[in-house]
Amino acid sequence: MLGLVLPWHPRVLESPAALCLSRTKRLREGGGVLVCVQRPRWTQSMAYIHDSDGGSSSGHQSLRSTAKWAASLENLLEDPEGVKRFREFLKKEFSEENVLFWLACEDFKKMQDKKQMQEKAKEIYMTFLSSKASSQVNVEGQSRLNEKILEEPHPLMFQKLQDQIFNLMKYDSYSRFLKSDLFLKHKQTEEEEEDPPDTQTAAKRASRIYNT
Repeated sequence: MLGLVLPWHPRVLESPAALCLSRTKRLREGGGVLVCVQRPRWTQSMAYIHDSDGGSSSGHQSLRSTAKWAASLENLLEDPEGVKRFREFLKKEFSEENVLFWLACEDFKKMQDKKQMQEKAKEIYMTFLSSKASSQVNVEGQSRLNEKILEEPHPLMFQKLQDQIFNLMKYDSYSRFLKSDLFLKHKQTEEEEEDPPDTQTAAKRASRIYNT
């Protein structure tokens, strides 16, 4: 009894089937039984395509965090992790109050309740702008703000001061942040996490061979 399974996909070459038939003929003459099973070649290609569309490539489709941060200060301040890292850097430079003031102004602009705006405006003034402020920022114009103005707050009342602080960070501390060890180490960590372990191992092995 002869059991024979031939490739069914039209793209599979005929030579393996011909070889199978040839061996079947020889075994039939000797009373043997041959079962030929050949895996279609396209299954391996389809598996590769499936893997390419999977999660392994999704990381490459999205920009790394450090790349976004390096693109602009706006991108950095929109990312909670970026803000956290930037605050760590500014704290070492004793200027964390700048980003804290900027963030407080952003929160203030989103408020709609008048009472909450009054409380937040006073908090911003007492924390960052008054002569007795615990975290005073260095901006022009804070002397024109007083508690009377704070009684009638509006969303953009701190806008000019906020813009001054933004430009101060953009052209001063932000550029240093991108060159800092804190940023560069985080960038290196991201790059190492993106590279497959096999790639890293092969690179190290190649480096050892080259150095020897």
